[in-house]
Amino acid sequence: MHQQLILDKITSILTATNDSYDEKLVGMLDKASRIFVSGAGRSKLVGSFFAMRLMHSGYDVSFVGEIVTPSIKRGDLLIVISGSGETEQLLAFTKKAKEVGAEIVLISAKSSSTIGDLADNVFQIGSAEQYGKVKGMPMGTVFELSTLVFLEAMISHVIHEKGIAEEEMRARHANLE
Repeated sequence: MHQQLILDKITSILTATNDSYDEKLVGMLDKASRIFVSGAGRSKLVGSFFAMRLMHSGYDVSFVGEIVTPSIKRGDLLIVISGSGETEQLLAFTKKAKEVGAEIVLISAKSSSTIGDLADNVFQIGSAEQYGKVKGMPMGTVFELSTLVFLEAMISHVIHEKGIAEEEMRARHANLE
């Protein structure tokens, strides 16, 4: 029962999400010198999944907050994943990226927010009214799971469009595990 409830909810969220986001995001990824991904809490975990797949796909990607993350510069892209668009730590990252002239995209449950006001693009996953209280999906689960599926589908789009073979991705996978 709960599996179907979750699948139905994610399906409704993704159906309400703008179909042009994957093409727009791929364009930004391809244009960027380097890509930086950030998030907090469970959105950080979603960002980690996404950053790993971007690396597997051949992009120069860093995850914000890691000790080896380089400084962001003009020509780079910062992807912020925040359901609220208000997380203080992510707002600080966004302000710094804006200050140096990096491009910024916010992936959020809200079309308008403090981080969104600073971003060059806001990709709203679903619509605001879909994020009310959902039985069995507490505290942001709807946004996080929907965003994870959205970003995995975007990676699927990238590897199909660019003809990236799984063997090529596997060759980039960490071998010090």
